[in-house]
Amino acid sequence: MALLDDVIDASGGMARWNSLNRFTLHLSMGGTLFSNAGHAREFKDVTAEGSTRTQSLRFTGITGGERSGSFQPDAITIENLDGEVLQSWSNPGLAFAEVGPPALADELYLVFFCGVAIWSYLTTPFLLAHPDVVIEELSPWQESAETWRRLRAQFPAHLTMLASEQILYFDESALQRRMDHDLFGMKIAHSSWAHDSFGGIVVPTLRRIQTLRPDGTVIAKPVLMDVEIFDAVFE
Repeated sequence: MALLDDVIDASGGMARWNSLNRFTLHLSMGGTLFSNAGHAREFKDVTAEGSTRTQSLRFTGITGGERSGSFQPDAITIENLDGEVLQSWSNPGLAFAEVGPPALADELYLVFFCGVAIWSYLTTPFLLAHPDVVIEELSPWQESAETWRRLRAQFPAHLTMLASEQILYFDESALQRRMDHDLFGMKIAHSSWAHDSFGGIVVPTLRRIQTLRPDGTVIAKPVLMDVEIFDAVFE
């Protein structure tokens, strides 16, 4: 598909992506999903190390730097600085789809949510070329004076995502600027901007989750989640 080809090229190209195995991020996350659940500073100034090839991600420095949290589709763990497992959760995706924002008060739910979100952020748009992901180009979206092109993506059951169907928006430079889907009974948008190149891979360094009006426009407040990536290394 021509649009997906343009998007992948704008983000660094499939050849460069296929040469990579891992990424390491220095980032910070916050917003009302965190503060309302009693975790306002849980993911401030943390390191995230993940695989580009499989759904696997580990956060270091959560809970004020005292713990680590790891995400894989079949297991979530929380560990102390010595690597001792303090809490674990098997097959989290089976329960997560049925819960609402209050569940994020449980630290295991929070690690699951953040793990899925950050892994998908860092692997998109390359993930869209996976043979089991079904994509369809939709009609363009007018965003102020800009025209954004859109893709609908349907993800297979073996990929753990925040939603199985998502709509992604790309600006005139073919860079991702928004992603819409259902979450916790709400229609939400992940806005993204401030793109930067790290080792040849172009990544939005700022992201924000907000709710949507029925006409598809973004509601400014509350801000459900803010993500700032300070640095990224791909290898």
